[in-house]
Amino acid sequence: MASKSNEQIVMLPFLAHGHLIPFIALARQIHQATGFRISIASTPLNIQYLSSTFNSSSDEPENDYITLLELPFCSADNGLPPNTESTENLSLDAIGKFLSASQSLRAPFHSLVSDISAKQGHPPLCIISDVFFGWASEVANSLGTVNVTFSTGGAYGTLAYSSIWLNLPHRGRGDSDEFHLPGFPDRCRFHITQLHHFLRNADGTDSWSKFFQSQISFSMQSAGWLCNTVEEFEPAGLEWLRNFLKLPVWAIGPLLPPTVLKKDSSSLSAVASGISTRRAGKRLEISVEKCMEWLESQSPASVLYVSFGSQNSISPSQMMELATGLEESAKPFIWVIRPPVGFDKKCGDMRSKAMVIKDQLRAAVRDEGEDKGSSVRALDDLIKTLQSKRQMSSISESYD
Repeated sequence: MASKSNEQIVMLPFLAHGHLIPFIALARQIHQATGFRISIASTPLNIQYLSSTFNSSSDEPENDYITLLELPFCSADNGLPPNTESTENLSLDAIGKFLSASQSLRAPFHSLVSDISAKQGHPPLCIISDVFFGWASEVANSLGTVNVTFSTGGAYGTLAYSSIWLNLPHRGRGDSDEFHLPGFPDRCRFHITQLHHFLRNADGTDSWSKFFQSQISFSMQSAGWLCNTVEEFEPAGLEWLRNFLKLPVWAIGPLLPPTVLKKDSSSLSAVASGISTRRAGKRLEISVEKCMEWLESQSPASVLYVSFGSQNSISPSQMMELATGLEESAKPFIWVIRPPVGFDKKCGDMRSKAMVIKDQLRAAVRDEGEDKGSSVRALDDLIKTLQSKRQMSSISESYD
């Protein structure tokens, strides 16, 4: 078996900032734990974005152990505007077309991994691919390596997303507006109004269904899944997801910069500013310092935070109703606004919730001798599993 420093892992994130950011964080975490080299494959514009997030001021510059590899992609050939290489600023209809177009990366990715294998004399230790790129499992199998699927979300959401696309249970609900979702206990009921209209109208023959059903099915052929969550946060969700997939699921979160979980928060504003700049890769309309200064001036447990995610929002009329409600509540609030696309709401007291969960997060990533947190133990188990598969493969080959 090759030494740790000679091992390489290839990563394939989906073409969206909400997926790219967790992948780069996972790459840092794996290297710190193992010393492995990481190669991240993506399209040219996304490679530029990833490069802009690198921290060159650390003791070990990230470009010393993370290699960014380009995959050719021409959006115009797929009926998309020129230079469209991520979901940012795309309409919902265009995102559907973009998902289908992303499958054209399969052939160049196969060639890239094949070249890596030829150059180093053996396949990479594994391919960690996004759940949206399930076809990577077949690429890995064809090249003699292992595929691990990475879901950048939590266990509960991953299970709901996977099960609902694979089963479309709302189609057979009859006259009821509620339905049971396979993988969840019978007591858990979902309501038709909780579904986005494109999912509500999915029937298995539409382009959305075809894409997600195929990619999830491919991903279920991988050696296991990684989840950006913490065992202590979602014990039930992780148990249900493991039972549904019938695969190992490693909870390796939270994939956050180490400075976020440090006990000393005296320089929180400076830390937040640096993190936000590297993560966003673009200028913010309101500076982090100004936002933090305003937050510190508010009473504890008083601020309402409203966000609909990086790709979803609500209609203009709903925005007006929400604005009226916020104004009449007389509560201080932060509202992250983007052009209407879909619907997703996350609101709550950001500061008080962060204080409640911070100790749990810190415990999960604790790495002190034998007293390791759950996420560190999960990452250790993943590496041992991959190395064991490599060793068994070598033994098998010696008898061929």
